[in-house]
Amino acid sequence: MWRRVVAGLALAYIAASGAAGPAWPQKAKLLVYTALENDQLALYSEAIKAAVPEAELIWIRDSTGVITARFLAEKGNPRADMVLGLAASSVLLFKKAGLLEPYQPKGLEAIKPAFKSTDGSFIGMDAYLGVICYNTIEGQKAGTSAPKVWKDLLDPKFKDKLVMPHPATSGTGYLMVAAWLQTMGEAEGWKFMDALHQNMAVYTHSGSAPCVLAAGGERLAGLGLDMRGAREKSNDAPINVIVPAEGTGWEMEAASIVKGTKNLAVAKKIMDWVASKGANELYSIYFGVVAHNEVKKLPPNYPPEGEARMAKIDLQKMADDRESILVEWSKRYGAKAVRK
Repeated sequence: MWRRVVAGLALAYIAASGAAGPAWPQKAKLLVYTALENDQLALYSEAIKAAVPEAELIWIRDSTGVITARFLAEKGNPRADMVLGLAASSVLLFKKAGLLEPYQPKGLEAIKPAFKSTDGSFIGMDAYLGVICYNTIEGQKAGTSAPKVWKDLLDPKFKDKLVMPHPATSGTGYLMVAAWLQTMGEAEGWKFMDALHQNMAVYTHSGSAPCVLAAGGERLAGLGLDMRGAREKSNDAPINVIVPAEGTGWEMEAASIVKGTKNLAVAKKIMDWVASKGANELYSIYFGVVAHNEVKKLPPNYPPEGEARMAKIDLQKMADDRESILVEWSKRYGAKAVRK
């Protein structure tokens, strides 16, 4: 008799819930815009799922430029709940447009100052740097020495033997150009690039390509992405990965909450994860510089002086000046860009 009563109650519960099992609380669905690579995205997704089980993330992934343009195009009626893993210079454009919800995540005291916004509009995750990948074998053939500072690249022996990314298509290219203009000053920065252009063979579309070309001996030196240089050296390429002594340009990946999200409470929990030591340990798999003070793991063959030589950069100015810099750069140097 008792078993029949229990069975009847269970059937009634299932019928009422419309499910074949317990009715768990519905998860909050958050639309997240990102420029993370697919392998990073898979790893971070699993970690967020474990840390914030009430969240269901729907990712929209594309290149930085595409995601930035899409987000700004939707500013009248934002669709995203968050941005996570997008260049800080893009996030600062969103901040300027009043599209972000300030939040100071838990554990913020352990985050390095350069990765914190004063108003809580974003938090940095990791940083990527511009480096010189110098092929020692090709350098010996050409009678050159490994450059120590940027102006060493102006030696006539480097003529037609250098390659760097186009700043309009590569974030790595733009961070280098913006840093030269900020650290050298406008006049000296353009003067330096005028001279550098004389030794440049080509400007590539990708930030990774210059170090790959240098690693393969196709160019004597490539100005490119730090982690690509470290990876090529780990694959036994005859290159030195050099961070010039006077400092180098950099950019960071950042995360923010979109103003007006209906899932604010859950978004804040995700931001707490972004700032956590555990999350930064995952970032350190892919980047040599991360936001958390206690995470100091360097990838193989990453230049140990990299973080110390990050130039003092105004990221807001870098974002604001982007359009005018690219117009001037293309006018001066665009003739050597790789043709699609």
